[in-house]
Amino acid sequence: MPITISATINAPVEKVWTYYTEPEHLMQWNFASDDWMCPSATNDLRVGGTFTSRMEAKDGSFGFDFGGTYSEVVPNERIVYSLSDARKIEVNFSETDGITTVTTVFDAEKENPEEMQREGWQAILNNFKKHVESN
Repeated sequence: MPITISATINAPVEKVWTYYTEPEHLMQWNFASDDWMCPSATNDLRVGGTFTSRMEAKDGSFGFDFGGTYSEVVPNERIVYSLSDARKIEVNFSETDGITTVTTVFDAEKENPEEMQREGWQAILNNFKKHVESN
């Protein structure tokens, strides 16, 4: 079942797109809480290109790689990708008067409750919003 999350960011879409897609920015926001980090990220932003983000607990107790392959890339508008388990994620960017809304629709995985997944993905998107608006 698809889950939808969104955030409204006080920044133009060009800045939001850059901060969402460039690895040096990804590493600053791509985690759900302050006790986690993203120490590395790669991003080949093109159809057929791949990305990987390393997500780790700061205490070293747990970590994993999150990555996928792009099937659609429309600069400043839309990104669609699939994860290694074939789940699909769609990210849309929409700007009105210098305010950008980022909406993500993702296929839920079966290991964790849907609400837990929604909260985790929303926390990461909220962290992204905070990063964009503070820089």
